[in-house]
This record gives sequence, C-alpha cells and structure tokens, in this order.
Amino acid sequence: QVQLQESGPGLVKSSQTLSLTCTVSGGSITDNYYYWGWIRQPPGKGVEWMGAIATYGSIFYGPSLKSRTSISRDTSSKQILLQLRSVTPEDTAVYYCTRGLALVPTTGDGTDWGQGTQVTVSS
Repeated sequence: QVQLQESGPGLVKSSQTLSLTCTVSGGSITDNYYYWGWIRQPPGKGVEWMGAIATYGSIFYGPSLKSRTSISRDTSSKQILLQLRSVTPEDTAVYYCTRGLALVPTTGDGTDWGQGTQVTVSS
C-alpha cells in the first residue's frame, strides 16, 4: 500500500518561493504507469489541480498556476517536489500529494492522497 507524506514550511512570506516535498513509501515512483501530482485546497474553496509528473517523466501543469509552478522528482529519495514561485496570501491552502491513473484526479477514481500540509502565506 503506497503512502504519501507531504512536508514543507507551514508559513511562507509573500513573494517567496514555496517548496514542498512528497515522500513516497510502499512503492516505487518509476514503476508502472501513474501520475504523481499536487492538488491544493484554499480555505472555503474547492480543490485546484496544480500539476503532475508521469512515471515516464513527462510533466503537466494546470493552466491557472502554470507560470509559477515547477514539479520534479528525486528518484533516489522517492520524492515528488513542488515549487510555487512569487506566492501571495491567495496561495494559502492545504497542499496534497496524489498518485493515480488519471492525470487530473476525480472523486472515486481510486487516486491515493497524502494527508495534506497546511501552508499559510503572510503578507
């Protein structure tokens, strides 16, 4: 059973770069055919798909954050990495790491989710 654990700073200042790490256990990030992604949920709002990296290495980004987002991986450490540049208080959200067969997860499609990590951006 794969497990996903997000980690990173809980508080970031505006204009800085947010860096988050998703550490994977119980499975490989280079075997089989999966999308390893990031989703966020701002307070009081719905989830927003940020992007994903496929097992074979291709990277995809959601349109609204594409200009500020970078997703990569460290295969030796089994980590999926997220960087969000030039953050503002509107980037305050719970950030989730995901693994699934679909590029953009939907309800009930079997996607695995991490517990999420709260990130607050101060002005």
